Amino acid sequence: MTFSIVARSGAAFGIAVASKFLSVGAVVPAADAGAGALATQATANLRYRPQGLTLLRTGVPPADVVAGLVATDGEHAHRQLGVVGPQGDGATYTGEKCLDWAGGTSGDGYAIQGNILTGPEVIDAMEAAWLEAADADLDRRLLAALAAGDAAGGDRRGRQSAALHVVAPGAGYGGMNDTACDLRVDDHPHPVTELHRLLDMHTLLFGTPDPDTLLDLTGELAEEVRRLVAARGHTALETWAGVENLENRLVPGRIDPVVLAHLRAPDAQGS
Repeated sequence: MTFSIVARSGAAFGIAVASKFLSVGAVVPAADAGAGALATQATANLRYRPQGLTLLRTGVPPADVVAGLVATDGEHAHRQLGVVGPQGDGATYTGEKCLDWAGGTSGDGYAIQGNILTGPEVIDAMEAAWLEAADADLDRRLLAALAAGDAAGGDRRGRQSAALHVVAPGAGYGGMNDTACDLRVDDHPHPVTELHRLLDMHTLLFGTPDPDTLLDLTGELAEEVRRLVAARGHTALETWAGVENLENRLVPGRIDPVVLAHLRAPDAQGS
């Protein structure tokens, strides 16, 4: 009922998944910034999530995590599972009673799997997209693989939901947890496309500025910013940015071009 990729990039781990299934993001993914990530699907076993992460935290390799979870599960023939750890190859498992087409592949730092697919071309397209996007950030790279699988046919029953979950040490809001992003499209005719839109919004609102692109708030630029902020009904850039949820992009005495573009946008009037 689902196709997914579980992967690692540096210290970050993530899962991207799509399915003809309501709220797939509430069922399939699990990740720990210090240990690894996994996806449980087909007839998903939600116990795999805490049990698998516990094994990964103790240093058990992905292939042995898969073997351990499957060995103690009397319904393993109906399960599908993908696991990655801090190093080496990922591991994927497809039970012999998963509905056709079902299968997966794995390599250094990734595992890709799917069931009730249009065919093996879905997995092949996901792997190719993952490998081709080696220079992209993990969230974008995962979504590129998911989009490739969707374009190749995806779930043969149709589309309904998708999710993207990425963790990295201190990557959460304000640096206070490890959740870099946790985006879910629960019920939508084009969930992967909608997930792209959500990731773009997430990057705008929760991304951090690139130090090499910051502009000094002096002279004419400072006056323009003061004028635009006043036109929005605020007395300070900080106040407007807080209302717009852009506080993560503020730098004293300078301005992120992303913030400046948002401030200049016509639809920011009155916000």
